[in-house]
Amino acid sequence: MPRPALKSLRARLTSTVLGSEDAAALLLTALLSKGHVLIEGPPGIGKTSLGHTLAVSIGGTFKRVQFTPDLLPADLLGYSLYRMDRGDFEFIPGPVFAHCVLADEINRTSPRVQSALLECMNEHQVTLDGVTRPLPEPFFVIATQNDSDRHGTFPLPEPQLDRFLLSIRMELPSDEIQQRILLDHASGEINGKSDLKPLIQPDEVLSLQNEVREIPLNEPIAAYITTLCENLRRLAGSDSAISVRASLAIMQAARAAAFLESADAVHPDHVQQVFPAVLRHRLVPADGSDPYPLINSVLEKTEVP
Repeated sequence: MPRPALKSLRARLTSTVLGSEDAAALLLTALLSKGHVLIEGPPGIGKTSLGHTLAVSIGGTFKRVQFTPDLLPADLLGYSLYRMDRGDFEFIPGPVFAHCVLADEINRTSPRVQSALLECMNEHQVTLDGVTRPLPEPFFVIATQNDSDRHGTFPLPEPQLDRFLLSIRMELPSDEIQQRILLDHASGEINGKSDLKPLIQPDEVLSLQNEVREIPLNEPIAAYITTLCENLRRLAGSDSAISVRASLAIMQAARAAAFLESADAVHPDHVQQVFPAVLRHRLVPADGSDPYPLINSVLEKTEVP
């Protein structure tokens, strides 16, 4: 690990949600890539706990929003309140005006509210009543999503999904890990309290993100990323299945993966490491099937430089 704080942060994540080693690594990858992350899976497996732990471990402001069917865009972005004593309007900022926003169960709210996040995630700003207001830097969205086949969920629109750098799939842990969770809760080692102190500050996050952007990417790796995406488009049967934004996301995430391993440049294994998480939520087969077989097939069949 390139920084002691990152090593401590990763250890905190994996100790908070046992069995989350891969998810923790991808969360840090998204943070260092200056991207947003979507954590998917059935209820009760630690999605919110993992996202909350990372959020409170980053200094600065943190807001958690519980997405519900009756949520309105103003509840998220803010609104203008008329002050009779002054005779003018005062802007009341919404919870998106924070360094880290935990959007809990994002697919339980309407597409209208989901779309309200688009400008925030892409431009790091909010435009209301003709006024554009910048969001704090760094700005990081951690969204959790219950499986879409459950009652009371709204599928995320493709433009919204494309704004997430990575998608992390969390599953029910093994019997052994479930037993450890029970024993740790019984002994008090896991007490469910959230009195965690920050391990890293916003200015440090910005500095690390700048260092990640300096990780070199050579022509063979760029060609490898392009070939992987083109082969996946061909296998999926649609030229528009994978956007240019997705290719850039692979590059950004691979740089962060290389940085976390203290590598001096991006190598093919870093691309392979992040490729499924970058593409899984962007590639949505018409029959609703899991895109992982397609993604893994492309990784296996594409020649490695």
